[in-house]
Amino acid sequence: MKRFLIIGGGAAGMLASVYAARNGMEVHLFEQNEKLGKKLFITGKGRCNFTNGCATEELFESFITNPRFLYSAVENFTPADTMEYFESRGVKLKTERGNRVFPASDRAEEIRRALQEDALSAGAKYIHARVSSLILQDKGVAGVRLEDGDELYATCVLLATGGLSYPGTGSTGDGYRMARAAGHTV
Repeated sequence: MKRFLIIGGGAAGMLASVYAARNGMEVHLFEQNEKLGKKLFITGKGRCNFTNGCATEELFESFITNPRFLYSAVENFTPADTMEYFESRGVKLKTERGNRVFPASDRAEEIRRALQEDALSAGAKYIHARVSSLILQDKGVAGVRLEDGDELYATCVLLATGGLSYPGTGSTGDGYRMARAAGHTV
């Protein structure tokens, strides 16, 4: 069984863990915060506007620079797919001005809970730990090194740490540092 390590337990990390686990991978989801999905609580002033209900092409027109960068990702998991995903997990939705989609309860916790429950029920293992660095071997990423010095090796590693927007939620820029160490341009 292939081992897949995901650094960052936000929305992207949790959703990636769902699909990787469903596809037979041994998934370890690392999050330095005590709770997964902490940043979800501040989106939409705590109400969590998690997608937009407009057509895909209209969504791309709203991006100011380089919308083509996101094209393949959005075409493979459209806003409609996103809404269907949450509705199939029991989250009632509503659409407001500007086609912004929220949980009908106006509670970000519903979105966070749905993602966490799906990830764990799919078989992902949540590990409350801070990844300090990537283990680089043969010009590739072979695993992660935790802050306590432990190392875990894997077939695949995904950086889903977010940027540097809200350090209090875990977006501390660690992902940028790790991406640079692996030879990526940020």
